[in-house]
Amino acid sequence: MEITKHKHALLVVSNAGEQLVVDPGFYSTLPETENVVAITLSHVHDDHSHRPHIEELIARHPEAKLFGTAEVANKLDGLPVSAVSHGDRHEVGTFVLEFFGYLHQEIHRSIPLVENFGLLVNDELYYPGDSYTIPEIKVKTLACPSSAPWLKISDVMDFLAHIKPQRCFPTHNALLSEEGNALQNGRIQEVTESHGGQFRYLMPGDRWEL
Repeated sequence: MEITKHKHALLVVSNAGEQLVVDPGFYSTLPETENVVAITLSHVHDDHSHRPHIEELIARHPEAKLFGTAEVANKLDGLPVSAVSHGDRHEVGTFVLEFFGYLHQEIHRSIPLVENFGLLVNDELYYPGDSYTIPEIKVKTLACPSSAPWLKISDVMDFLAHIKPQRCFPTHNALLSEEGNALQNGRIQEVTESHGGQFRYLMPGDRWEL
């Protein structure tokens, strides 16, 4: 299985000639794709579920399955979104998708919370969306959010210390400068490696074969 990191939160996961697209949001430009069998949308915010990107992906890959929260399904009215929630499990082609959690992290008490799921792919890659949801399994590879209006690096470090991933790379980082990435990545790397894990900073377009 191979992960390609794109700008901000967009990931493309390739396995045995098939692809899974994770959170195609408006900070990302859609890459070339081949044989996409599933698209997952962790929540309604446009940096994770940008309707024009999703429509283009469906036009390219009309047989692809769409998975999102109930709020995403409402937002994307007219598109065939299967609403999923905590504990759901779906097999699509060579991918096993498991969903964890309920809500987005709080941005501010004045801003209503939205639904959010964390996604586990093939018992290997865990992508939490905009949350610190901890799945009930050992995480091998973690896509770790490194920047957000809701994010504090001390919380990220606690999240990492609890999960203790074998491998980790930062995501959700379009809003960081070069210096900001270096600062946040340093803390993420420190905690990951303190528990024996491997850290990599993937630039947009970089790949990691697992």
